[in-house]
Amino acid sequence: MLTAERVEAIADEALGLGLTEQSLGQLRSHHTDVHFTYCMDDDVGPQQPFLSRPGLNVYLVDGREHCLKFTGQLEHATGLVLAEVIDDE
Repeated sequence: MLTAERVEAIADEALGLGLTEQSLGQLRSHHTDVHFTYCMDDDVGPQQPFLSRPGLNVYLVDGREHCLKFTGQLEHATGLVLAEVIDDE
């Protein structure tokens, strides 16, 4: 089950490991009940992140039905999109 505290802890862990496909594998092995997706934040579209950190936006995903979809409801979230944010300077 995902809670706000757990999402924050996962975000901290992801930032500590660095956002890579390899670190995603580590997250998957540490949190076997959570579906993870990694992408660039500008690939997400107009969704509002559940959590924003420097370099990372976290979005909730609902996978209870046939297709995955974004959700704003933590109680329906079965996974997370970890979206890397790169500042354009």
